Amino acid sequence: MTEHQDPILRIAAFSDGAVGGNPAGVWTGAALPPADVMQRLAHDVGFSETAFAAPSDGGWRVRYFSPASEVPFCGHATIALGAALAGAHGDGVYALTLNAATITVEGRRDTGGLVSAALQSPPTFSRAADPALVQAALALFGYGEADLDPRIAPGFAHAGADHLVLALASRAKLAAMRYDFEAGRALMAAYGLTTIVLAWAETDRLFHTRNPFAIGGVYEDPATGAGTAALAGYLRDIGWPHGGAIDVVQGEDMGMRSRLHADIGALPGSSIRVSGTARFMG
Repeated sequence: MTEHQDPILRIAAFSDGAVGGNPAGVWTGAALPPADVMQRLAHDVGFSETAFAAPSDGGWRVRYFSPASEVPFCGHATIALGAALAGAHGDGVYALTLNAATITVEGRRDTGGLVSAALQSPPTFSRAADPALVQAALALFGYGEADLDPRIAPGFAHAGADHLVLALASRAKLAAMRYDFEAGRALMAAYGLTTIVLAWAETDRLFHTRNPFAIGGVYEDPATGAGTAALAGYLRDIGWPHGGAIDVVQGEDMGMRSRLHADIGALPGSSIRVSGTARFMG
């Protein structure tokens, strides 16, 4: 099959019912195209990520490309892929082989054209964030130390990709997020970050987040499954009273309200289950 025979589906992952969510491209075919072709297609689609998948060893080989670069793991594009696989092959759990991990995605068709989907993230780990990185990130966004939530120290968190977690003390500070795009790209490149997770805890189990993604050529993502998995893993590591799960509202300040749910097992470092709904776009 060629790229011309396999049109790219456009699916909004982690939707708020029939609206919102983060659009992702999904390409499936008999074999993955060359990397330069996938990069060009992802650039042409223009979404923050496009997932490319081909059958392999009873599962699917998957690679993810943003408009500017390949990324090791993308949560919302995985949810979109789960919706696409459920639509084409039926409800079920699908094994996915990524560049550096093996995960699963589940897709189940609902009424009204929506698909409920859930992914199991790669293993998680975290550590205290480099103080120099924290200071550079605060300067990038125009925040000060007093704008941070003292209960959640800045952290470096991984769940298939690397993220900086900055917890803010107020919803207003989250809404006020602004940054210089090229400076953000340079900072993320210097520290190997995929996104910066800016979070505000409305309650112990309800978070509002924003995710700058300058390294991928995108100012901000309206829903970030990988970032949510990393945040959930980090909250587990610091002993946050999450009660086994958190809900995340993202994209509200972009007019693309999205909803993500993360189930958090007790075992440190274990996979995070991130779930939500997906809607097929026109």
